[in-house]
Amino acid sequence: MSLNPLLVATLILVSSAFWLGKKKALAVAGQAGSPRLHSRPGYYGMIVALWCAIPSLLIFAAWQSCADTILTNLVMGSISAAGEALDPAQLRLRVSDLHNLVSGKVFSTDIDPLMQKAAQRYQAMERLSTMAMGVTILAAAIISGALVYTRIRPAMRARNQVEKIVELGLILCSTIAVVTTLGIVLSVLFEALRFFQQVPLTDFLFGTRWSPQIALRADQAGSSGSFGAIPVLAGTLMISAIAMSVAVPIGLMAAIYLSEYAGRRTRAMVKPLMEILAGVPTVVYGFFAALIVAPLLRKAGVSLGLSVSSESALAAGLVMGVMIIPFVSSLSDDVINAVPQSLREGSYGLGATKSETITSVILPAALPGIVGSILLAASRAIGETMIVVMAAGLSANLTANPLQAVTTVTVQIVTLLVGDQEFDSPKTLAAFALGLLLFVITLCLNVVALYVVRKYREEYE
Repeated sequence: MSLNPLLVATLILVSSAFWLGKKKALAVAGQAGSPRLHSRPGYYGMIVALWCAIPSLLIFAAWQSCADTILTNLVMGSISAAGEALDPAQLRLRVSDLHNLVSGKVFSTDIDPLMQKAAQRYQAMERLSTMAMGVTILAAAIISGALVYTRIRPAMRARNQVEKIVELGLILCSTIAVVTTLGIVLSVLFEALRFFQQVPLTDFLFGTRWSPQIALRADQAGSSGSFGAIPVLAGTLMISAIAMSVAVPIGLMAAIYLSEYAGRRTRAMVKPLMEILAGVPTVVYGFFAALIVAPLLRKAGVSLGLSVSSESALAAGLVMGVMIIPFVSSLSDDVINAVPQSLREGSYGLGATKSETITSVILPAALPGIVGSILLAASRAIGETMIVVMAAGLSANLTANPLQAVTTVTVQIVTLLVGDQEFDSPKTLAAFALGLLLFVITLCLNVVALYVVRKYREEYE
C-alpha cells in the first residue's frame, strides 16, 4: 500500500466518522424523552473524527521516524552475519551505498553483488513495512473511532473535549516553535564554546584582523590564523546603516503618502507595485548592484576625484536599501491605517492641519508598529548575503570609508562552511562564533525596540 492511497483512505475514514458521529447525535436527540444534547451535533461528529485522525497521525509519525533505521540495521546485520566484518567507517560507507542503491542514485555498472542483494531485500522489507503500517493505521483509526462513537450520549461534553484537543494542539505547536528556537541557540552556543576553547574570547571580540585561513605547515604565513571579528562586524554595521538610511525615510514617507494623501485608485496601483520589490530574488539585486550601481559609483567617484573600489559598501548598501523598502512601507502603511479614524477627526476638530495631525497624532499612535517594521527591515539587512557577496566583496577590511570593499558576518559564515569542512578546526568553528555574535546583536535590537515601544507608546480607549 503506497502513501497516497493510505492518505485517501484515512481522509475518507475521518470524514465518514464525522458524518456518523453527527448523525448519531441527531438520532439520540430525536428520541422521545431524551434530554437535550450538551453540545451541538457537529461537535459529536468532530470528536469521533479527531479520535480517528489522532492515532493515525501518531502511528504514521512514529513509523516513519523508526522504519528506515530498523530496516537498515536488519539489512546490515544480515551482511555482517554473512561473514564480512566491518569497522565503523566501512559500515557507514556501506550504509550510504545501500541508500544510494535503494533510491536509484548509483549510475555505475560495477556494483557489489552483495550490496545489490541487500538493496533488493531492503526494498522488499520496505514494501512489507508500508503495508503493515497502512493496516495498523486503518485498524487503529477504526477501533478508536468506534470506541468514541459508542459513547455518544446527550450528556457527553463533546464541545469541551474538542476544545481541549484543539488547545493541546496549539500548545504543541507553540512548544515546537520554542524548542526549535532553543535547539538552534544551543547548537550554535555549544560549537561557539568549542571555538572559544581554541581562540580567546578577547581576541575574537576585540581583534582587528580577520584571516581565518589555517596554513598546512607551521612555517607558512598566517599559520595560526587571525580571528578578530571587529572588521567583519564593522562591515556588517556599515552596510546595514547605509541600507537603513535609504529604506527607512523612503519607506516611511511612502507609507504616509499612501495612507493619508493618495486616492483610492492611486493606492491600489502604487502599493502592489512597491511590494513587487519584496518578491525580486536577492541574486537579481546582486547583479543589479554589481553591473549597474557599482560602475556608476565608480564613474561618479572618478569625476569627483575620489577613489572608489569596484566592490564597495556603498553599492551594496544602496541596493539593499531599495530591497527592504517594501518591508518598511507595507507594514507601516498597515499600522497607520489601523489608527482609529476618530483620532484624525478629533485633531481636525481642534484646528490641526493634516501635517500636524500626522506628526502629533497618527505617528505616535502607530509608533509600535513602525518600530516593528524598522526592526524587521534591520534584521533583513543584517542577514543579507548575496548582495554583499556580489557588490561588496569578501575582503574583511577595517575601514570607515563606504567607498572601499568590506564584508559582513553572514558572508563569512557562508565562506567558512563551503565545501568539506572538519568541525574541529578554528576555521570552521569560527562560523558558529560569528552566528552567536549575530544572534546577540539581533537580541539587543529587540530589547532596544521593546524599550522604545514601551516608553513612547500611546494608548487610547
